Amino acid sequence: MPVFIDQMNREVEIKTPPQKIISVVPSQTELLAYLGLDEKVIGITKFCVHPKYWLQQKTIVGGTKKLNLHIIEALKPDLIIGNKEENNQQEIELLMQKFPVWMSDINTVDDACIMIENIANYTQTEVKGNTLLNTIKQEFKQLPTNLSSKRAAYFIWNNPMMVAGEDTFINDILKRLGFLNVFEKNVQTAQSSYRYPQISEAELQTAMPDLILLSSEPFPFKEKHIKQFQNLCPLAQIIIVDGEMFSWYGSRLAIAPAYFKSLLYHHSL
Repeated sequence: MPVFIDQMNREVEIKTPPQKIISVVPSQTELLAYLGLDEKVIGITKFCVHPKYWLQQKTIVGGTKKLNLHIIEALKPDLIIGNKEENNQQEIELLMQKFPVWMSDINTVDDACIMIENIANYTQTEVKGNTLLNTIKQEFKQLPTNLSSKRAAYFIWNNPMMVAGEDTFINDILKRLGFLNVFEKNVQTAQSSYRYPQISEAELQTAMPDLILLSSEPFPFKEKHIKQFQNLCPLAQIIIVDGEMFSWYGSRLAIAPAYFKSLLYHHSL
């Protein structure tokens, strides 16, 4: 079988093209659907909500952090597609002992493009993959370049409060939009070395963001949460944003820039 190198620099022998694929990452599941691999994807997680009809058609193999290894073994996949950040290392290592597992490791849009190219290559869907990549690159090139350098904080969780920090895909998106992530490296937080630091109310106030972005996922921030953050940072602009647009790194990247442009325009950012 051909040998492919995944984004963790591992050699993975993959039957080409694979006929029984399990995806344990929602954004990569959506990518497989875009590439037209409906008949070859046999298993997904309960969080793989795009395309929605796959939740009824495919075997659910658990959640991204808690896979049902027995179900996966029974499906006998010839390829499992995972991600370093989103999946449990111990579970993935157990699966690696029995099945080909290709892992992505994505911190930037460029990393995502490499992942898309690789998956299209070993699934022999290069034409659709190249079309997607061209669209993504063109759409991101068309983002405004005269953006203000607002100091931003991007929240992924509440109680405890958690933000996107350094070396994260979300941080790369913030940079591309012209924002300075106040919880990136070297900021005034005791836990700034973590990619998703847990912060206190005092640390948020000390960071003094001009802009607070409350994500719709994984924590479902709603309009009711705006008052909580406005009380802490009365001068900050606070916006609820679509978390999938900021953090899904598959085919959704083709439509994310249009969302970003709309966000920037409607909120005068």
